[in-house]
Amino acid sequence: MRPRARAAPAPWPARARAALLGLLSSLALALGGCAVLGDTPGAPADAARPGSTTGGTRTAQDAMPVVRVEIDAPAPLRALLEQHLELSRLARLSRGDAVTDTELQRLVDATPSGVRELLRTEGYFRPEVSVERVGVPAAGQPETVRVHVQAGPQVHVQHVTLDVQGELEVQRLAADAHAIDVLERLRHAWALPVGHAFRDEDWRDAKTATLARLRAAGYAAAVWSGTAAEIDDEAATARLFLVADSGPLFRSGAIRVQGLQQQDESTVLALAEFPAGTPLTEALLLEYQDRLQRAGLFESVSVTLDPDPTRADAATVLVQLREQAMQVYIVGVGISANTGPRASLEHVYRRVLGYSVSSSNQFELGRVRQAWNGEVSTHPGERFSRWLLGGAIERLVSSQDVVMSQRLRLGRSQDTRVRERLVFAEVERGVRSTDAGSVWTFAVSGNVHLTFRHLDSILLPTEGYTLALQGGLGRSHGSASRSGPFARTYGRLTVYQPLGQSWYGQARIELGQVFLPQGVAAPESQLFRAGGDDSVRGYGYRTLGPVTNGVVGSGPVLATGSIEFARPFIASMPSLWGAVFVDAGRAGHSFRNLNPALGYGVGIRWRSPVGPLRLDIAYGQEVQHFRLHFSVGIAF
Repeated sequence: MRPRARAAPAPWPARARAALLGLLSSLALALGGCAVLGDTPGAPADAARPGSTTGGTRTAQDAMPVVRVEIDAPAPLRALLEQHLELSRLARLSRGDAVTDTELQRLVDATPSGVRELLRTEGYFRPEVSVERVGVPAAGQPETVRVHVQAGPQVHVQHVTLDVQGELEVQRLAADAHAIDVLERLRHAWALPVGHAFRDEDWRDAKTATLARLRAAGYAAAVWSGTAAEIDDEAATARLFLVADSGPLFRSGAIRVQGLQQQDESTVLALAEFPAGTPLTEALLLEYQDRLQRAGLFESVSVTLDPDPTRADAATVLVQLREQAMQVYIVGVGISANTGPRASLEHVYRRVLGYSVSSSNQFELGRVRQAWNGEVSTHPGERFSRWLLGGAIERLVSSQDVVMSQRLRLGRSQDTRVRERLVFAEVERGVRSTDAGSVWTFAVSGNVHLTFRHLDSILLPTEGYTLALQGGLGRSHGSASRSGPFARTYGRLTVYQPLGQSWYGQARIELGQVFLPQGVAAPESQLFRAGGDDSVRGYGYRTLGPVTNGVVGSGPVLATGSIEFARPFIASMPSLWGAVFVDAGRAGHSFRNLNPALGYGVGIRWRSPVGPLRLDIAYGQEVQHFRLHFSVGIAF
């Protein structure tokens, strides 16, 4: 058994040393070449030289190398040696230049040690290396040098010890839950575990990643107290020892805000949502930064901490902001199979009359739908909550009726990364006009809307789900109905799932019901219809509902579902997908008598930077004809 050596291999010094030796060798060759190739007394001035021809010159790229190096080694190691071995560098850098036999022999003699040094960086500590110069080259041909390498066994990690000192260790010994969790996660995430091949690059990367995790856990001044790799080259094993000095745990103190011009500092401070003395982990700072970005008031946000370890118990949190424009106008045009061509205008005012209040107004004008939506809301406060006052006027035109609705709502919203909640009271009036006349309803209700999201991408999801739930209680009165209470429930679940290497699945189920006593009617907008782009394709927009006197109307129950499979057409165009789908559903008077309409077809998806654009052709089995569904819009 050979004695064990304690070392901390580092690949960059070996490679840097090889690069430096190569540079010095090149310089020596250049200087030596000047002496060797200089004019000799009595020799013709245009005598032929290596790398040149009488009456002309050849570039270094065209010149013949002075030596050819053949390396016999496993492919990954051969590439390493060809790139960094000094002899290989000579073959590349000295093309057309003369090299003395003494200099070449020096490099040949140094090659075995150079090979061993480079292979140590890959975990091979017992390679067998031989080098030979192959005969005398023919005139004008480079000499061949062959390097034979048997790498031997690669060293694997046998043992890892990862300990800490500093405040983290003090708190761990005091049974502090945060400290215990941090150390357990560091050890669990260590990237060079037992059984893993030992390579210098992996060893360095594992140390860097571990130190980054420790700093992200709130110990921003953490450093390594010592690290070592004990190599037993006979047994081809490595024992790793690491001790990190955590330094102090940084806890939140004052918040210093920079960059505000018109918005209130109180809005920025309210979104912090952590009290003084909270450990300043990277996740906490990023969540604070995300809340500020989602507030809709700032163009750019940066949240960092002051890393001064002497003030770690009350570290300053630095917030640097650049505000959005106070007023924005957005003009849009678009077209869809549901509502046809449309134009829209939106105005956003982020500080109304100097108060911490935002407003938005959106106008839409189209052949089928004309609408106004407006809202005034407070700036987000603690737990990202807002008070809001909103209104809407909408007119929907179909071939059989015209539905006009007006709404006024007052409520409070709360948004997080994964959940949205809206609680509001609403007053609504609706009018439905047909050839037989008009019927109006008036209702007052209290409502709760919840949305849950767990997606890999909000804009272009491929995995995860969204769930929308709505519930409401109210009282309505109509021109053709008596006064009475009603209740409304609605749910929509959409699931995204990758399937194999290149296929993606999407499934949707949608259910809704309005509970009405006998003789009581709800406003038209509280009821349901199906059909169209996001409902049952193959049928017109809002054409699947209960039929009364030959006219399609809205019903108190709704059930729709959809399954879709899609994949990119070709690997070189990953944003262009093809899809096949099946939809089914209808709105009606009751689930018992609901007869779903079936639609199926194929489509094209373009996953653009602004969201998916869809073009579908669907066959409606009930109407027995094809229908084109598409959606595209431009805002500027």
